[in-house]
Amino acid sequence: MKTGFNLLLWTGFVEDEHLPTIEAIAKAGYDGVEIPLFAGDVDHYTKLGQFLKDQNLGCTAVTVIPDEEHSPISPDPAHRAGASDHLKWAIDCCRAMGAETLLGPYHQPLGVFSGVGPTEDEKAHAADVHRTAAQYAQDAGVVLAIEYLNRFECYFLTTMADAVDYVKRVDHPNFGTMYDTFHANIEEKDPVGIIAPAIQQINHVHISENDRGTPGKGHVDFPATLAALKAAGYDGWLTIEAFGRALPDLAAATRVWRDFFPSREEVYLEGIKLLKELW
Repeated sequence: MKTGFNLLLWTGFVEDEHLPTIEAIAKAGYDGVEIPLFAGDVDHYTKLGQFLKDQNLGCTAVTVIPDEEHSPISPDPAHRAGASDHLKWAIDCCRAMGAETLLGPYHQPLGVFSGVGPTEDEKAHAADVHRTAAQYAQDAGVVLAIEYLNRFECYFLTTMADAVDYVKRVDHPNFGTMYDTFHANIEEKDPVGIIAPAIQQINHVHISENDRGTPGKGHVDFPATLAALKAAGYDGWLTIEAFGRALPDLAAATRVWRDFFPSREEVYLEGIKLLKELW
């Protein structure tokens, strides 16, 4: 098991001003950080990757679909080509900084709804995009983990059952899904019970409290969750994801209107303590 912390609590683009925060996370005992991939180029992430190596930190990366012109589910072939280009860019950046996994809800733009569930055409379109991306990522030494979100943020993938079925549809050994305690808390009848049946498809885990605050301060059953992951044989990243009001666009997308913790330091210091104790 490896412990990570998602830097979206501070920024959507990691720059030199954030390096002291990464040093503090390393000092707290984490094995790595999760890097937002929303902007930048390969040179930028090559330099960041060297800094992480100097701190003896590993990393994963998270990206999203920025707009309809880069949507894998779009009926427009040009938009799907844009999605492929976006994912290739993200994979190139992952390779440059040594990120093991590229995760995120890169199946549709956030907060866009059709009024119904995903259609067969949308699933087929997206699967073609993601199958190609999975091969590109495999060649780059990067694993893909697509994320399902709750139904208030998207409509394409909203449960673990959806995600598992979709992974099987893509049918590529380098393409899996992830388990996020926040979304599971909203959408699943049995948030813990879904882990074992899906363990073959799960290749990343987000530890996120029910209010997006400090893990262990809300009502997500982390003892049972981590016990289920361990019993099922999961031994990958456990990455804490918490959101605040530092990024207005992200706060709007995730409906964060108030503070959920007294300080960001509490989140990563209490979070690592919880993970170490429970695992």
